[in-house]
Amino acid sequence: MEFTHIQLPKEWRIARVREVYSFTKKPRGLSIANDAFVPFLPMNTIPLNRLHVSDHEERCGALLTSGTYIEKGDLLVAKITPSFENGKQAIVDWQHAFGFATTEVIPIQELDGISDKYFLFYILLHPAIRSDLAGKMDGTTGRQRLSKAVLGSRLIPFPPLSEQRKIAAVLGIVQQAIEQQKRLLTLTTELKKTLLNQLFTYGLRNEPQKQTEIGLMPESWEVVELEKIAVTFDYGTSVKCDYKQKAAPVLRIPNIANGFVDLSDLKYGQPKQRELKSLKLCNGDLLFVRTNGVQENAGRCALFRDELPNCYFASYLIRVRTDSNRLLPAFLNHYVQTERGKSYLAGRAVRTADGKFNINSGTLRRVVLPLPSLAEQREIVYQLSFAEKKQQIHHRKYTALTALFRTMLHELMTAKIRVNKLSFDGYLEHAER
Repeated sequence: MEFTHIQLPKEWRIARVREVYSFTKKPRGLSIANDAFVPFLPMNTIPLNRLHVSDHEERCGALLTSGTYIEKGDLLVAKITPSFENGKQAIVDWQHAFGFATTEVIPIQELDGISDKYFLFYILLHPAIRSDLAGKMDGTTGRQRLSKAVLGSRLIPFPPLSEQRKIAAVLGIVQQAIEQQKRLLTLTTELKKTLLNQLFTYGLRNEPQKQTEIGLMPESWEVVELEKIAVTFDYGTSVKCDYKQKAAPVLRIPNIANGFVDLSDLKYGQPKQRELKSLKLCNGDLLFVRTNGVQENAGRCALFRDELPNCYFASYLIRVRTDSNRLLPAFLNHYVQTERGKSYLAGRAVRTADGKFNINSGTLRRVVLPLPSLAEQREIVYQLSFAEKKQQIHHRKYTALTALFRTMLHELMTAKIRVNKLSFDGYLEHAER
C-alpha cells in the first residue's frame, strides 16, 4: 500500500523516514574500558506487542566484541527475519544514557520539534508498510535482513507533530488495554495448566496409577495411537492469502494458540474448487501446526469451535477429526496442552534443511495418548471448562482489542479518523508518555 494514493489533509505530507527521523550513530572516539560494565540488549529482550524495553544484561568492555550503539529513548527495530515480520520492536526505557544491543536491530531517534518516535513505532506496525519492507529484505532464506537504506527510503504519511502525538496516545491507550488482557490471559492459562497436569496424571476416580511410555496415569486408562481413534488427517490449502475480506477466512499458524483459534490476525483466500467441500472446517476439528522455527511450537494445536462460517485452513496446518464415540476432540485438545503432550509432539519434530521443525501426518498418526472411558473424558472436559471459560473471556477481549487496534491504526494513519481538533491531555498522561 502506497500512501501517496490516499487523499490526505493539506496539513499532512508524505515523507521518507530518513527525512523526518535520524538513525543513531556511535559518537566518534567513544571507547569502553575493558573493566567497565555497559548495558546490553540481546534480541530475546526485545518484545512483541509491547511499547518499551528495559530488561537488559550488563557486559564488561572486554567481552563487548560486537554490538549496535544505542541511546536511551531510541526506537529499536529488529531487522532480521522472522523478527522483523513478527513486529519485534521497542523503545529503550532505562536510566543509562547509552548502551549496546544486538547487531540485528536498527536504532532510530526522533527529531526535536519535527517528529515523534511513538508515532513511528505505530506506523511501522501497519501491515501494508511492514509487508512492503519485508518484501525488500536481502539475504539468503532464513537469514534475510532489512537494510537501513530501505527503511530510510520508506514513504510514510506525516502529520504535524501535535497530531502525531495524539495519534500515538490514542493507539497507546488501546495497546495498554491489550497488554492488560494478555496478562490476565497468561494468569488463567497458568491456572488451566496446573489443572491439566493434575487431571491427566491422577484422573477423577482416585484409582491406583500405572507407569506407561508417556508417564503416570490411572490404572484403567489405555494408551493408544491416534490413528486408531481418528477418522482423517488432512493438509490445508496452499492458496495465497491477504487481508482483503473478499474471500473465505483461512486459518494459519498465527491463529493457533493455547488450544484456541485466535482471530486477531486473520487472512483471507479463495480455495480451489476441489477444496471448497473437503477443506471446509467443522465444529470439533483439531488443527495442528506442522512446521515452525521453534521446536516447542511444532505440534501446537487448537480446537475449532465454529468461530467463523465457511472457514478453511492453510497448508502449514494439519486437520484431525476424531471418532467422537471413542475420543472427544476437546479431550485430545486438552491433552496436547499438557506438558507431557507438548513435549511428546515437539520431541518428534524433524529438523528440515531450512532450519525449521516439521511434523507430518505420519508422525501425528503414530502419536500415543491416554484414553479413559468416554464418561470420564466428558467429566474431565467439564471440570476444565470453568478455567477454560475464564481463559476464553480474556481471549475474546484480547482478540477484540487487537482487531480494534488494527482498524484504528489504519484509520488514524490514513486520516479517515482525525484527532487534531480533540483534546487528549488526560490521555497523554494516562499513556505514561
